[in-house]
Amino acid sequence: MTPARPARRVLIAAASLTALLTAAAGGGGGGGGTPAAGGSSAPAVDLSKKGPIEYWQGKDTSGNVKNIIAAWNKDHPDEQVTLRELPDNADQQRQQMIQNTQIKDTKMAVLSVDVVWTAEFAANGYVIPLPADQFPTDEFLPTTVDSGTYFNKLYAYPTSSDGGLLYYRKDLLDNYDLEPPTTFDEMKAACATIKDGEGDDKLNCFAGQYQKYEGLTVNFAEAVNGAGGVIVSDDGKADVNTPEAKAGLDALTGMFSDGTIPKGAITWQEEQGRQAFQDGELVFHRNWPYVYALAQKDDGSSKVAGKFDVAPLPGVTGAGVSSLGGHNFAIATNAENKGTAADFIKYFGSAEVQKSNIIATSAAPTRSNLYTDPDVLKKYPYMPILLKSIETAKPRPKAVKYGDVTLAIQDAAYGALQGQTKSDAALADLQTKLEGLVQ
Repeated sequence: MTPARPARRVLIAAASLTALLTAAAGGGGGGGGTPAAGGSSAPAVDLSKKGPIEYWQGKDTSGNVKNIIAAWNKDHPDEQVTLRELPDNADQQRQQMIQNTQIKDTKMAVLSVDVVWTAEFAANGYVIPLPADQFPTDEFLPTTVDSGTYFNKLYAYPTSSDGGLLYYRKDLLDNYDLEPPTTFDEMKAACATIKDGEGDDKLNCFAGQYQKYEGLTVNFAEAVNGAGGVIVSDDGKADVNTPEAKAGLDALTGMFSDGTIPKGAITWQEEQGRQAFQDGELVFHRNWPYVYALAQKDDGSSKVAGKFDVAPLPGVTGAGVSSLGGHNFAIATNAENKGTAADFIKYFGSAEVQKSNIIATSAAPTRSNLYTDPDVLKKYPYMPILLKSIETAKPRPKAVKYGDVTLAIQDAAYGALQGQTKSDAALADLQTKLEGLVQ
């Protein structure tokens, strides 16, 4: 059940402490300026109490989190960690975390916080600031540190990042002497050539995530950014009712209309799209790095194992731009055993655990050196592409009331994709809503 939302008010800007919203480009901002290595000093918190804790995250689609927790539990018999696995829908994860904060759940200790929740969780006191001397960040990608920072204080420790990738059927492109596309038009042309040659009515061209949830916000933002537009400008003002944003939204609606994106994809989240790609039903697919390891499995679960590769996202006028994704670990304010929570976060974010996790799951690491690690590159040679995706990614609006912002975006985009609203009217309405939030 969706809880009643608070009044729509403040959005936080990275450009200035007096501004009320930021949608700064990748690598900038962070709800109060670029953090120094290790973060700024935070108020003292008591991290001495230890004992059993619960770790809350979305559905473990990789299947590896339980292995990491089992290794911890083996060495910490008096500080057992229990995994609380939430739905794979990001909006539902956020709601459950907030609800359990409101009832002062003392067992809920470590939260896997989506990078877009940092401002909201920090400003509302759902999580505590992390002491800089215990949580150094100098070995992490700056964009990932920024994503866990609010007003120059680190609230969420970078544990996994995410950049959007274009998965494509390399075997099919090679058969027709085609290169990975850099624009949507190039992608459509490639699909036409392949579909004409294959004669397979079940083979569709492209899909991302278009169900009305956070994934739609991501895909809308990427379309707008890939057309040269923005949702909110660098100075913290809503700026989505523009020709560039319209070109991005029109690209999505046009691909639904002409069949480039199958009609059924309007209900897809990450997992439905992944399954369609693995079943050989898509030539191109926009998704996150976790898909790579699953699609490469040779146990019969993937029909495209050994037949695909990844490339940067395409855009409307040129190369596309990913929305910055990922999850960081934070300590819940009401947690009883904050000391164990802190130690578990350090363990999960350590170089050793991050390396083992990426090799097992293809999840994007937050530590810079892992993108050039020989063992990682041997298994995942696309790491330079992923690194560029993350380094050039643009964050979604960083908002104290992020739930209201993303809902407004989803309303506008979904209505347009369904054909219920013209794109110009959808963007005009979204502009008005965001102006009401940015005040």
